[in-house]
Order: sequence, then structure tokens, then C-alpha cells
Amino acid sequence: MNTKQLHREWISIFEKEFSKKYFQKINSEVNNCSSNKLLCPKKENIFKAFEKTNFTDLKIVILGQDPYHGNDQANGLAFAVNENQKTPPSLRNIFKEIKNDLNHHTQTKKNLEFWAKQGVLLLNSSLTVKLGTANSHSNLGWDLFTNNILKEISLLKNKVVFILWGNYAQKKEILIDFKKHLILKAPHPSPLSAYRGFFGCKHFSKANEFLKSNHLKEIIW
Repeated sequence: MNTKQLHREWISIFEKEFSKKYFQKINSEVNNCSSNKLLCPKKENIFKAFEKTNFTDLKIVILGQDPYHGNDQANGLAFAVNENQKTPPSLRNIFKEIKNDLNHHTQTKKNLEFWAKQGVLLLNSSLTVKLGTANSHSNLGWDLFTNNILKEISLLKNKVVFILWGNYAQKKEILIDFKKHLILKAPHPSPLSAYRGFFGCKHFSKANEFLKSNHLKEIIW
């Protein structure tokens, strides 16, 4: 897997994982799916979240589960899709909550790179999925990888906002030092659960209030 575009701060963290046995299994399956054109996102975009958000500038982590599994949907950033794709329901609800929370429409395109470049790490727990099959790489070992990334962020950074939407993401709370960081939790923005508390959670304004109170630049959502 190509890591040439990664910021060197991430490389030093990644290298600890690349040498482990579980990552050999990930690498094998990724190469197999890629050669059969069944990998989502494309191989060169697997680590895109870490390419667009460097470790030094990291302010916020938004945690997803796994990439979209439709053809050419996933772009490597959690909840984001390529610009040629229809906006998925969860992302549409995220944009709706921004409008309700901040009283303005989102400033980002649906690829969410505008957020990533401001220090928002859009991290899926599984960084790949097989085309057409949701959650198909959930037992591959990606969870070990991203759990260790979350632990490193919690340990090495200060005053990061961790945004956990849905039960799956909220299980990761135990990996985060709540004394150092802000943890925001709400139901998932999918149509199945958005009306159970995602709408009205005001996570975008709360995240910015936390950043401002710690003399950090706010995110332009």
C-alpha cells in the first residue's frame, strides 16, 4: 500500500503496525481485491484521511465504520463521497444538522476535503471494503490498526475533539483519555437513527466552542 503521500508524523506511527502479523493479512486481502477491481476505496486512497490531515494540525476526529461500498463512491474519507456521486443519506443529514446548528449551509463539497485540510480527521474503523458488500472487511484486522491510531492520537495530542456517532463509534470511547480531550456522542446520522438525537446534537458548534476556549482555530464547517 502506498504511503508516499503521508505526513512523516503518521509514518512513524504506522510503521509500528506495518510490521505486525495482522497487517500482513490486511495487505494480502487488499492486494487481492484491488487486482480484481473489487476494492473500495481505490488502493491509492486507502490512507487519504492521513494524507489530507497532518498530525500536527489535527483538531477533530470524526469516526465512521467502513467506506461506502458502491462503485466509485468511497474516496478514503469517512462519510465522504467522490464529487460525481449522489450525496448519501447520512451525509445529507450531516449537512442538514450543520444548517440547523450554525444557521448557514455547509462550506464543504461532498468529498469533505475542505474539512480534512483544516484538521478534521475523517477516519473509518475499517479503511477498506469489498465492492457491493457492506462491512466485508470488518474482521480483516483494520479495527486493530485504527484502534491503535486512536490510542496514539489520545496519548500524543492534547485538546482534540472526538466525535462519535452511533453505537459502533461510541465503543471506541474507552481508547480516549477524556481528561485531555472532548468526546461528543450522538446517534448515527443515518435515516434510521438521525431523529433519535443526531438532529439537535449541535456537535459542530460545540466542537468549535471547545477549540475557541483552548485558543485553537475554529473549523469552517
